[in-house]
Amino acid sequence: MIIREGTFEECFNLSKIIPEFDSPYEINEYENRCRTVNHLILIAYMGNNPIGFKMGYDRYNDGGFYSWMGGVLPGFRHKSVASKLADYQENWAFKKGYDFIQLKTRKKHGAMINFSLNRGFTVINEIPMDDPLGTRIIMKKHLN
Repeated sequence: MIIREGTFEECFNLSKIIPEFDSPYEINEYENRCRTVNHLILIAYMGNNPIGFKMGYDRYNDGGFYSWMGGVLPGFRHKSVASKLADYQENWAFKKGYDFIQLKTRKKHGAMINFSLNRGFTVINEIPMDDPLGTRIIMKKHLN
């Protein structure tokens, strides 16, 4: 497996085939969020096949890097793909001078919450929704 920097189109194409993204964003949403800010797009490959992605950008201009979207195709989970993508993103952000990584997920994504907690993230806020499983969980990890 290799990790390399990629494109909006690669992220968009992967997001359409990752089951947890039941209503994936259109490609223009990726482009609009990153048009004027520092961003990083990572693609994990097994051979010539893209198997996962992670994308983030400087959303709040507060010293932190926002890890916005990411996922791994089901057949490649539990093979350290997400960890390698996260390692790359965290190392890149640290070298760029960011103090922390922040992300937002939903309560229904328990695997993502556990993955983040195991990587040293802490829950810093919850945004309740009408559907409790849709409650937004905001997490943060300091880089050092």
